[in-house]
Amino acid sequence: MDLGAFSISLTVKDLAASLAFYEKLGFTSFGGDLAQGWLILKNGDHIIGLFEGMFEKNMLTFNPGWNQNAENVDQFTDVRELQKQLEAHGVAIVSGVDDTPAGPASIVLEDPDGNPILIDQHR
Repeated sequence: MDLGAFSISLTVKDLAASLAFYEKLGFTSFGGDLAQGWLILKNGDHIIGLFEGMFEKNMLTFNPGWNQNAENVDQFTDVRELQKQLEAHGVAIVSGVDDTPAGPASIVLEDPDGNPILIDQHR
């Protein structure tokens, strides 16, 4: 099962303070919008999303259709197919996709400890 690019999405109290901290660890801004309350940071292949006031908990994030540079890949497993595969394995989906045949969509599931996992397809 290919889930796509991986990052961790962190819920932060002060986006500017978090940005300053992670810059000290060698991360640079890769995308997002400070004014909208979110940034994507990168250090090599490591990606961190910082989100102020958008999520309740930190979460693992996967992006089908992208590599670690947020570049489209030719072949990938659509999030709708991933949902079907996960359900077939008995994984409960907290928030699923509708019946649209293609395009952007996301699903959310939780691991046994309640940690949220977002599978977010952008194309």
